[in-house]
Amino acid sequence: MPLTPPVTGATSTVAFERLLKIMDDLRENCPWDKKQTIESIRHLTIEETYELSDAILSGDLQEVKKELGDIMLHLVFYARIASETNDFNITDVLNSISDKLINRHPHIYGDVTAEDEAAVKRNWEQIKLKEGNKSVLGGVPASLPALVKASRIQEKARGVGFDWEDKSQVWEKVEEEMREFKQEFNPEDDRDFDHEKAEGEFGDVLFSLINYARFININPEDALEKTNRKFIKRFQYLETKANEQGKKLHDMTLAEMDVFWNEAKKM
Repeated sequence: MPLTPPVTGATSTVAFERLLKIMDDLRENCPWDKKQTIESIRHLTIEETYELSDAILSGDLQEVKKELGDIMLHLVFYARIASETNDFNITDVLNSISDKLINRHPHIYGDVTAEDEAAVKRNWEQIKLKEGNKSVLGGVPASLPALVKASRIQEKARGVGFDWEDKSQVWEKVEEEMREFKQEFNPEDDRDFDHEKAEGEFGDVLFSLINYARFININPEDALEKTNRKFIKRFQYLETKANEQGKKLHDMTLAEMDVFWNEAKKM
């Protein structure tokens, strides 16, 4: 079988055609690739997307490049599978997204004026409704993680003008939700409480905090992931130091662990 070697100085078109040719070869000759369906590679695509997210948060652009290539392979794979049943092919996919972008950017390809980002987003949502979407929120995937979903819901509501006017109002809402949650689950009170109602109030607290983060230009998903990584790094330092002293964490007092934890915080 002839190989498709990289071409020095090749254009993006040549490079893309090379990938398409390789995908055709694999689909026709590789036992694993021949067996795959759109459904069977779905979970792999999700995994690759998270790997790209990790690379972005790590600031490793070479890793970002590699993960983008993996995702590009998946996109080509889906299109190749669909072409075999004449449902669509890669040309249809590319033309579809190009048409969509042109239609939703009338301030670039038409006579509509959009002076700032907010106007662009408003136009985008209004065009989606004209295209047949029954709800502004209809485009938010049901399977999104709750934290990401909350951010997207708020962004889309803002796109049609349903939003607070000032961040101080949003912070007041955060404090209001905190008070309501405390009423349902007072840390100084050991009495039984309505767990379902407390859960609802806690959800309101998170939703309001995510809303405030949006107003001060903080991505809550990125912020929480960075805190997760920070905790992991410090906890693993704690484990390492305990191991160096021949101790197990479950045999140590909290005060002993705090010594190493505070060392980790200073590093």
